[in-house]
Amino acid sequence: MRRVRPGVAAARGSAGGASPAAARPAASRPAGEERALTSVAAGENYREQQDGKERIRPADLPRLWHVTLSVSGEEADLTEVRRALEQLAHDHPFLLTSRYAVDHAEIRYWEEARDLHDAAAVALRLWGEHRQTAGLPPWEIVGLEVIDRQTYHLRIAEGYGPAPATPVGVHPY
Repeated sequence: MRRVRPGVAAARGSAGGASPAAARPAASRPAGEERALTSVAAGENYREQQDGKERIRPADLPRLWHVTLSVSGEEADLTEVRRALEQLAHDHPFLLTSRYAVDHAEIRYWEEARDLHDAAAVALRLWGEHRQTAGLPPWEIVGLEVIDRQTYHLRIAEGYGPAPATPVGVHPY
């Protein structure tokens, strides 16, 4: 069963198994016309809590984001995967840890960026931009998580973060 947002199934011409709400055409656009996605800016300032006190923070100051990038693809030589990830760690100094196997890898690192969109954009380019210089396998990105520093530390404190025994560096799964 495929899930869709209400109004999408009718607008794209597929009514197979859709709920009554999904079968209604969207009133604001003709059938078959795609809905434009828009972004909502944070404004010049936004409010954040720190030590129980609210403060206003300029939106354009860079912040630290914890990035987890997952890649996978055809099997590759394990020695070459390790060497390539070590080269990536050398080229990208904020790399914390990499875990790898013959057909997939996970990279964790800190990125400094103005907002989540910028951090995610840099993360999505990381593998492709370093593929040739580091000799990375031709794998595709299959997962991306970007969280702010506060959320990362909250997860660690609650026991949901990466295992504390995981040392920094490049390691097999």
